[in-house]
Amino acid sequence: MNKTFKALANPLRRQILSMLRAGPMTSGDIAAHFDIKWPSLTAHLNVLKNAGLVHAERFGTQIRYRLNTGAAEDAVAALMALFGAGDDTEGDKNDP
Repeated sequence: MNKTFKALANPLRRQILSMLRAGPMTSGDIAAHFDIKWPSLTAHLNVLKNAGLVHAERFGTQIRYRLNTGAAEDAVAALMALFGAGDDTEGDKNDP
């Protein structure tokens, strides 16, 4: 889970994840949205891939990335558990 939160800590990586919500994209399509050097973009994509947040599929000379919604849902669940969101074990303090 630490890799996931580290990956989510960077705003550019969060932008990439947001873009991938619309569907799979090639690395070239992703790169067209940012003004950064190719090695930097590749490093960001690798962090997302290593955290399990995206899947990479090779099609000939292109790599297509798609969002791994399961990993994103796990991260949200971990945050909710950390802050006790949705935890109703204490109940209403006014109830007998």
